[in-house]
Amino acid sequence: MRLPWQIFSLYSAPVRRASSAPAGVLNFVPVCSSTDVHSRELLQDFVSRSTRLFVITGAGLSTESGIPDYRSEGVGLYARTDRRPMQYAEFIRSAKSRQRYWARNFVGWPQFSSHQPNSAHSVLQRWEERGKVHWLVTQNVDALHSKAGQKRLTELHGCAHRVTCLGCGTISAREDLQKRFLALNPEWSAQAGSVAPDGDVFLEDDQVLLFRVPSCEACGGILKPEVTFFGDTVNKATVQFVHDRLAESDAVLVVGSSLQVYSGYRFLLAAKDRKIPVAILNIGPTRADHLAELKVSGRCGEVLSVIQPV
Repeated sequence: MRLPWQIFSLYSAPVRRASSAPAGVLNFVPVCSSTDVHSRELLQDFVSRSTRLFVITGAGLSTESGIPDYRSEGVGLYARTDRRPMQYAEFIRSAKSRQRYWARNFVGWPQFSSHQPNSAHSVLQRWEERGKVHWLVTQNVDALHSKAGQKRLTELHGCAHRVTCLGCGTISAREDLQKRFLALNPEWSAQAGSVAPDGDVFLEDDQVLLFRVPSCEACGGILKPEVTFFGDTVNKATVQFVHDRLAESDAVLVVGSSLQVYSGYRFLLAAKDRKIPVAILNIGPTRADHLAELKVSGRCGEVLSVIQPV
């Protein structure tokens, strides 16, 4: 039986440490002035006082690696397009919807899977090595924390680098499925546009009509990314495990998340109930600003890189 906190390293891209994000990938980072010295000093003090830091990360961390988020003003997917992510109920009930989803995902996969950790991911990994981070919970499905070497990690919404069978529960690597797509669709092609936070691209319906989707090799069941689609719920055992790690912690640091989705916000409510202090580093307002003793506005990599885990 797979425990909910286990992380399966099934992505295929090579591990590579990144420093700062290249200028070309900052298009998805919202406009933000540099963080003032006083705010950085307050965050340094907050981190220094903690010995068992609980970190929650969101899409604002991965925008600096070139992966767009959904909600950022001006640059998020919702602001730039009328596209909306796949709903769980639609994926389950409609073979055509699954065909469209997987065709888009197939086209977007090479670009999505090639993204690398940025300086913020590297900082948090070093903090773990030095004993500062007790546990890290990410709402992202891009595997960038795993690529950076984070071990004390829960991928709250799963990981797009893994595929699950809805019939027998078999977990497999998304890269292996890409090879099966290629074998089944040797003549099929479509031009990739911009990639969404969950890895797919926009294609017209008539482009996907002939795209063939394989079934589970073990039982013939329906294959789905091992991610929590909109409208679905996070596994209860995973949620309880995260609550247990939070109870062991002495401070909470939110990095790059607006916390608009309840699956992450619930842990801020739990921190308030436990009287655990909270700090938030994010560009723009969050759902939990009123629960934080400190709110810092700034780019994650830029700010975290000057904070020492003493």
